Amino acid sequence: MSNPEFMQYPKPTRKAPTLFEPKDPSEFDFKYIKYDKKDGIARVTINRPQVYNSYNLDTLQEMTEAFDDVTVDDRIGVVVLRGEGDMAFCTGGDVKEYAESIVKGKSQDMWGWMNYFVRAHDALRNCGKTTIAALNGIVVGGGNEWNLSCDVAIMADTEFIEKKGRKIPTRYIKQVGATVGSIAAGGATQYLPLVVGLRRAKEILLFNRPIPPQQCKEWGLVNEVVPYNEFDDVVDKWAHDALNQFPGSIRSTREQLNFLGNFVWGSTMGFAKDSLTRNMGGIESYFGMVGFTSKRPVDYDSIRRAMAEGADAESLFGPYTNTCPSCGKEGLPLEFEYCGFCASKLK
Repeated sequence: MSNPEFMQYPKPTRKAPTLFEPKDPSEFDFKYIKYDKKDGIARVTINRPQVYNSYNLDTLQEMTEAFDDVTVDDRIGVVVLRGEGDMAFCTGGDVKEYAESIVKGKSQDMWGWMNYFVRAHDALRNCGKTTIAALNGIVVGGGNEWNLSCDVAIMADTEFIEKKGRKIPTRYIKQVGATVGSIAAGGATQYLPLVVGLRRAKEILLFNRPIPPQQCKEWGLVNEVVPYNEFDDVVDKWAHDALNQFPGSIRSTREQLNFLGNFVWGSTMGFAKDSLTRNMGGIESYFGMVGFTSKRPVDYDSIRRAMAEGADAESLFGPYTNTCPSCGKEGLPLEFEYCGFCASKLK
């Protein structure tokens, strides 16, 4: 029943033709995300808690589908993005997938992988609805890039634990690109200077330290920090407040606000995709990601020592300039002592 105290848009007498029909969430067969729509709020939850809600290629495809559906659903006014459970919001791309399928496989596949990554972020940023990052746990690497792609962020406060004489936060934001032999060029290098300023962006990306919730708020990485037992209620309040706005005005306001970020994103993403693709075939990604998945610490200084002694940091065994004198096979790594095809001694 209508309330005479409120100005209400009149109910249409006929349904206008439309190109798009939003779906009920039950029509999607999602495996890696949860998707729900109710009372004008769409909730997308990364559902991989066993790997701290890191995302693989399939996760990105499912997220794109959900955000595309949100875009064409006029009943939806706000999107809430979060991670399943209470340990992690998102910890970025699945390093195991990187290591097994790209670093040990075809490094050029990173180019195609990045296309799916870009589509997912574009679908979120361009959905035309207010987007809220509900940071319910740790936010690491590409997880922070999802945070930065949202309009606002609410973060659950942390507890501190003692570890080797240091107080470590149980919830934090942290970039890890250079620590695992990657480049945080999927949003962090583009958006962090705009959000926190260049000096703080460099501190975040060059030192990769965990940033506890209160510091995240001080720096502008999040809008509000709340106790975990109040977290869901506060997120819901922000979501309902976002609904009390005109949808067309919100869409246009977001387009204006996102202009500079979209300009930087669009201007750099081609180079970022190429840099990441080349990087995945190099020695740094191999040592960083294989070391991470095998839980072996990396001696970072060993790379500098090897470079100083003449090693090629771009390839594990030097440039591919050797030729086998026995079988004539060309393109063998310079540091190889024996041919991998005929087992003859190379030098």
